[in-house]
Amino acid sequence: MAKIILIVDDNPNMSSLLVEMLEVFHYEAIRAVDGQDALEKIENNDIAMVITDMRMPRMSGLELLQNIKKRKPNLPVVVISGYSVDEVGFDIVKSKADGFLNKPFMMSDIEKLLASLLK
Repeated sequence: MAKIILIVDDNPNMSSLLVEMLEVFHYEAIRAVDGQDALEKIENNDIAMVITDMRMPRMSGLELLQNIKKRKPNLPVVVISGYSVDEVGFDIVKSKADGFLNKPFMMSDIEKLLASLLK
């Protein structure tokens, strides 16, 4: 059975792109439109990894990261942002993100993350 990766992004185009990329590498992906939706899906599914956008309504990616790490500290969380890691990096590192992708990212960036976090 394929490992399930949760994509959290309020932009349906971005989440669709990520789902398609993950399918190329034989992972199953499910989507959440915001942090609250993501937390519910994490509780109700066997999620292997979370990829979340940084800026979303209702709950930011940083808030989601912090919530996940409190509940499931070993669940890998990767944060995606259109802002540079210098602008958002300190909070992400402090909150124990397992990876960071800067938009626009390449297929090879996703492949490297999968290889390092889902061995």
